[in-house]
Amino acid sequence: MRVLVVEDEARMARALQRGLAAEGFAVDVAFDGPHGLELARHGEYDAMILDVMLPGLSGYQLIRVLRAEHNWLPVLMLSAKDGEYDQADGLDCGADDYLTKPFSFVVLLARLRALLRRGAPERPTVLAVGDLVLDPAARQVQRGGAPVILTTREYALLEYLMRRAGRVVSKVELLDHVWDAGADSAPNVVEVYIGYLRRKVGRDVVETVRGAGYRVGQA
Repeated sequence: MRVLVVEDEARMARALQRGLAAEGFAVDVAFDGPHGLELARHGEYDAMILDVMLPGLSGYQLIRVLRAEHNWLPVLMLSAKDGEYDQADGLDCGADDYLTKPFSFVVLLARLRALLRRGAPERPTVLAVGDLVLDPAARQVQRGGAPVILTTREYALLEYLMRRAGRVVSKVELLDHVWDAGADSAPNVVEVYIGYLRRKVGRDVVETVRGAGYRVGQA
């Protein structure tokens, strides 16, 4: 397995390189953001360990560029910034995991192996079906470039359907995942909210598959 380490602290970078090499990984190191981006774009890596504060291009910026280019390289982000909003920012940018410094190498290794087991499936940070775009980090929806104002429940319903674009989703599944667990909601509440959603995003967006459920996007 080949891992890219992007870390500007030379001592930390070399320690990671030695430790990972001892575990059987092939490791390349970049000490700044632009070099890390270039290697990530063109190297054949199985995962990347990425610092946040980097010269030339921050870790946040680097990962945004990769995800915008549909590069789904698994990323474990490292940072001395341990605030909950800092971690949320890293994950919302497209990182797969976030580890704060100082950290245990044993834990880093376990998390890296977990990323490698999952592989690199497509996981865009912005969801798009045709001209309908949903940005989970900003909690914003647009259709044809125009903003669409949704209630919290309408937004959750649309996000769930868009994350499963092309797949038929049953009413029962929507009740289980969009409505509160254990809520006393009849299946027809889904129909009601689908109606609300269609009026706001367009009737052509959500398809009813008779007897099965609803679908956004083509199969």
